[in-house]
Amino acid sequence: MSNADIRRLDQEIQATQKKLEAVRRGEWWPLNASERRAIARSLAVGGYKVARGRSAGREEQRMDATGNSAEIRLNAELTALHGERQRLITEATRAKAARKSSRWF
Repeated sequence: MSNADIRRLDQEIQATQKKLEAVRRGEWWPLNASERRAIARSLAVGGYKVARGRSAGREEQRMDATGNSAEIRLNAELTALHGERQRLITEATRAKAARKSSRWF
């Protein structure tokens, strides 16, 4: 494994961290299509209910749940990327140690 692979993973990790921070701020751009549809649906139904004089509490809860699921998804992706990065570093270290030890014999 090369340093280029590790750099690529570092860039992916940074991008995922930016997405996670954006989701925590309530931004929509890092959401996937189904999450965007769920939020838009909740906004539409909630607006309709408010216009009719009813509470939109359930729709607010759905929006919060959708945001939380997006956070969980991004956290899982970040954990997987960190694990892959660690695996690449371990492989590179083992390969370097093997090259070094083979010089002595």
